[in-house]
Amino acid sequence: MASLADPDLAYPAPRRFGPSAQWGGLRHPLAALAAARGDIFLWLPIWLGTGIGIWFGLAWEPGRAVYASVAAAMVLGAIAWLRGPDAGRLVAAALTVAALGFLLAGARAHTLAAPVLGFRYYGPVEGRIISIDRSSGDYIRLKLDQVVLASVAPARTPATARVALHGDQSQLAPEPGQRVMMTANLMPPAGPASPQSYDFRRNSWFAQLGAVGYVRAPVLLLEPPAPGDWLLAGHRTRMRLSAAIQARIPGQAGAVAAALMTGDRSGIAEATNVSMRASNLYHIISISGLHMGMLAGFVFAALRYGLALVGNLALHLPVKKIAAAVALLAASIYLWLAGPNVATERAYVMAATMLVAVLLDRRAISLRTVAVAALALLLINPEGLMDPGFQMSFSATIALILVYRPWARVQHLVPGLLKPVAMLVLSSLAAGFASAPIAAAHFNRMPEYGLLANLLAVPVMGTAVMPAGVIAALLAPLGLAGPPLWVMEQGTRWMILVSDWVAGLDGALISLPTPPEAVLPLMAVAAALMVLARGAARGAGFAVAIAVVALWAGVERPALLIAPEGELVGLMTADGRAMSKSGAAYVAETWMAEDGDDAPVEAASARAGWDGPTGSREAVLAGRRVVHLTGKGAADRVAAACTGGAIVVLAAAATETAPGDCLLFDLTRLRQSGAVAITPAGDALRVVTVAETIGPRLWAR
Repeated sequence: MASLADPDLAYPAPRRFGPSAQWGGLRHPLAALAAARGDIFLWLPIWLGTGIGIWFGLAWEPGRAVYASVAAAMVLGAIAWLRGPDAGRLVAAALTVAALGFLLAGARAHTLAAPVLGFRYYGPVEGRIISIDRSSGDYIRLKLDQVVLASVAPARTPATARVALHGDQSQLAPEPGQRVMMTANLMPPAGPASPQSYDFRRNSWFAQLGAVGYVRAPVLLLEPPAPGDWLLAGHRTRMRLSAAIQARIPGQAGAVAAALMTGDRSGIAEATNVSMRASNLYHIISISGLHMGMLAGFVFAALRYGLALVGNLALHLPVKKIAAAVALLAASIYLWLAGPNVATERAYVMAATMLVAVLLDRRAISLRTVAVAALALLLINPEGLMDPGFQMSFSATIALILVYRPWARVQHLVPGLLKPVAMLVLSSLAAGFASAPIAAAHFNRMPEYGLLANLLAVPVMGTAVMPAGVIAALLAPLGLAGPPLWVMEQGTRWMILVSDWVAGLDGALISLPTPPEAVLPLMAVAAALMVLARGAARGAGFAVAIAVVALWAGVERPALLIAPEGELVGLMTADGRAMSKSGAAYVAETWMAEDGDDAPVEAASARAGWDGPTGSREAVLAGRRVVHLTGKGAADRVAAACTGGAIVVLAAAATETAPGDCLLFDLTRLRQSGAVAITPAGDALRVVTVAETIGPRLWAR
């Protein structure tokens, strides 16, 4: 890793906060900290993200008094930052920006408040299609706004709802802007499968998604898209271009090509998604900084060098800035086409920041441009901080910047023909090394051969697929898109072939348990200190990184897990978690992934540990009986099970409260507490619930 004191990284000398600053003498501990910080601007997104992270990490919902106190602290901090003693201004700046992040997160959450369905609903549903995608079960899903539910008041009707299309829906050709009607099953967004699991409700809150469900009966078309509906014009254009690409390029190759060029992934089968995840190529089919950078980079390079070949035009015109302006326009069109999702917006801001830097005669790729992009994104969408894509993309980008300067100093030692290969290997290693721990913490999987897959697939994407897509778009009005589309087809087929081959290798995926909650924040602290700090502070970053490894290595998984509605109970055994019954596949898969267990769900439900008939399964935890009651008449069997301090899980509402000596979790209690984790603690039990972990946040009430 390059030394951050290297002048090539364009770090200025520490700025003085006032005429009496004494950084050179280091007369105060805070002055030493300031001298180590490099440039204060690079710390702004870190401080802002700290405030946002604190808001999201609370297990209670802040009230007006809290927000007023934080706002007052921000004002006082800003005054101290501008006019206070020199030595304390760095701390004042950090507190001011962190307070701003806290307030931004709270304001964003309250601004996006929208009704959430509070019960299970079955009946007529009417709405306008605003987006189309595909579920993990390979069902087409429609997201609707302008929702109307029978006998449900508008004040209680969700702003948007998402339904998966089951059964035969061949009569419908879904298109954004269509108004449709159906008979659907809807429910509120599901809570976490365990106290440590991903909370779908939080993301749904910020997406204003108030209900999810499915439909089996045919969906009826009520109205076609309104001609003047410019809000959905990009969606409609995207779906039409996607259909045109898939008509010319059949099969999954066409679906992947459509995803690359338009962002429409509804044609990609789940088998392809699974293969791409296992080979670490899933980022290819999700429009990200890679796609935006490749498209903008191709347009920029083609125009810049193309104009340079036209006579002596380059001597009279600023061709570099012209190329940057056109590339920015191309990236903007790509953003409009792909739709306003968080990942695409993030990619656009990063690419646009670099292109604007070229227009302003600044360094296009530097830590400063990354800081500008991060600030812009966090100010607009504070919730993006919690998105794995945000964390991974910025970590990978920073890693690439850090390795670029050392590479520039030694690349003359590498033979010319090998330079592109060496740069690709170095880039893939750096990006993968930086983003892999974050991916593993979120998804419990680490692709073993991701570097190999990226080395084989990404060059084809950058040199053939994306350029061919741009050329096809330019030639399509002339009816000459056939040849470049053929090139795209060969490239996407190659990428799928590489993905399937790598995913099929033995040990392609390494499974890891979910780390403690402190691991991800500590990763961020370690990275910030190692990248931006100097001297002893940088050493502290390495110490924090070691602590992260120790925490993760010593993680203890709950001995017993209870599903959110009592539909499943999982007991940890010497062979892994044993499930009380088959079914509840999503919950079972989530638990096993969090355990770092890569066995199939069927194997977990067949493991030893549970006895008895299907409706009355029994196990033993630390000398206590664990009883799982399901099926018809389950509530009538509670009294017989509630003996000897047993743990009884009832997948129904109990007719009376714990009629005997037992710890009873029935449907009524579980709907208040959410999923439950139980671990023996001596002679007692440590019981942790989702409600206790998350608290009464806006999305969890």
